[in-house]
Amino acid sequence: MSSIPSFKDTVTAVSGQMRVMRETQPELMATFSQLAAAGTKDGALTRKTRELIALGIAIAGRCDDCIGFHVQTLVKLGITRAELDDVLGTAVYMGGGPSMMYAAHALKAFQEFSATEA
Repeated sequence: MSSIPSFKDTVTAVSGQMRVMRETQPELMATFSQLAAAGTKDGALTRKTRELIALGIAIAGRCDDCIGFHVQTLVKLGITRAELDDVLGTAVYMGGGPSMMYAAHALKAFQEFSATEA
């Protein structure tokens, strides 16, 4: 069995727990949602570019949940395999071996979410 998680399952499970947190911590979750919206909106950089950066940080930070959410969003925004490969390469450059392992996770997430969108 693969040690790489199912990213569809991961995103679904975390989303469910975040819904619970919206009930128990409404102010925190509303503020986080505002932060996410502000951090990914079009500006000098496009939303897609900002999501690509976020994915690189998620890989370097070794956060599978973050990888799942950002790849899912990037697939919806029309990421190409070439764009993904560039982000993976940059993340590995900045994070070394551990980022290489999580770059493989991001590639699996891309394959899962791209199959959904096709």
